[in-house]
Amino acid sequence: MISDIDPKLKTIIAEVDEQIRPQFQKIDEQVLFNQEKVLNAFINNQVSEADFAGTNGYGDDDMGRDKLEAIYAEIFHTEAALVRPQFVSGTHTLATALFGNLRPGDTLTYLTGMPYDTMQEVIGVAGNKIGSLAEWGVKFSHVPLKDQDIDYTAAKEILTKDQPKMVIIQRSRGYDIRPSFNISRIKKMISFVREILPETIIFIDNCYGEFSETIEPTEIGANLMAGSLIKNPGGGLAETGGYIVGDQQLVENASYQLTAPGIGGSEGATLGTNRWFFQGLFQAPHVTGQAIKGAVFEAALLEKIGLTVSPKFDEVRTDLIQTVTFGNEKDMVNFAKQVQANSPIDAFVNPEPSQMAGYEDKVVMAAGNFVSGSTIEFSADGPIRPPYALYIQGGLTFEHVKIAIINAVQNTFYKI
Repeated sequence: MISDIDPKLKTIIAEVDEQIRPQFQKIDEQVLFNQEKVLNAFINNQVSEADFAGTNGYGDDDMGRDKLEAIYAEIFHTEAALVRPQFVSGTHTLATALFGNLRPGDTLTYLTGMPYDTMQEVIGVAGNKIGSLAEWGVKFSHVPLKDQDIDYTAAKEILTKDQPKMVIIQRSRGYDIRPSFNISRIKKMISFVREILPETIIFIDNCYGEFSETIEPTEIGANLMAGSLIKNPGGGLAETGGYIVGDQQLVENASYQLTAPGIGGSEGATLGTNRWFFQGLFQAPHVTGQAIKGAVFEAALLEKIGLTVSPKFDEVRTDLIQTVTFGNEKDMVNFAKQVQANSPIDAFVNPEPSQMAGYEDKVVMAAGNFVSGSTIEFSADGPIRPPYALYIQGGLTFEHVKIAIINAVQNTFYKI
């Protein structure tokens, strides 16, 4: 109970509440801007209750699905969108976009260092390589980061040598302690790539980034972008799904990979998902703002008690992820256990590090969520390897995050 916390911790919390007040005002202004953008898209596309009905079977003539995709295209300022419940995760959505637009002999280059674990398996640089891009004959290169930032000198050499058909910019940090790349930095990256390779496809892995700023990467020159609906754009209501937005032909190519050549996006039953996809998207700016407020509180409080955090509470944020470095496995795992213990679902479960599909190291995951795997909901996870960092994300309400983090700090570091 936060009413029973250590007096010293209570004093620190009061200091943190005052410290972060100006940040919360900025977040509120951002939420207002994004909410108006989403509302206008709903109004412009004349959403009605009939659009929630959905379809079964082949999913022909799903007016709600088509309208939802038009709304995504408007919000993200793109020619086309593919928004479907058939996407099982962010990794699956990204993989669909990759396989739809790359062919044997093409080169894929990551500008932002090595991708995170699950995408390494898709590409074929980790795992058994079965079904990977490597098995299909797609070549891969990456630009190693320098001082946690883009090494533009090395990037110019690699891009000039490899002439990649597609360059990926991973907005979020994944399981890395480097900062997530905000829109200002992504704009610089896009301009840099365009100068060297004017015709290359610039693809943004936008997972965790939607509505975290007032501008999205597709507004500043990206050709293609993808993300998961059980992260930001689902608003905590979408139970599955993903989205791909971008240039018309590139999205269409991805649609043939999702279904089949000749079918593409014209089929795909939505069953009962339309209402939750619409309502979740409408709520997404507000829910994302709540999660970011929670991350700001986490950063300020955990740094005050001596932990290393990234980003710091007053740094520009471009996604939901808050990294906290513990320096040892014991504190890391104990903190994750406390996150689980302060979750609305499965609070009684005791998370233990274990091997998981798609990851090279054992991973500890704390997530007592209404939607399994949803990272717009409050959760924490991380690989069991130095520097023993947890990646805390999400939170449907700021109040839940605050209560959970206070209790986690009390029971990990202040318990007598």
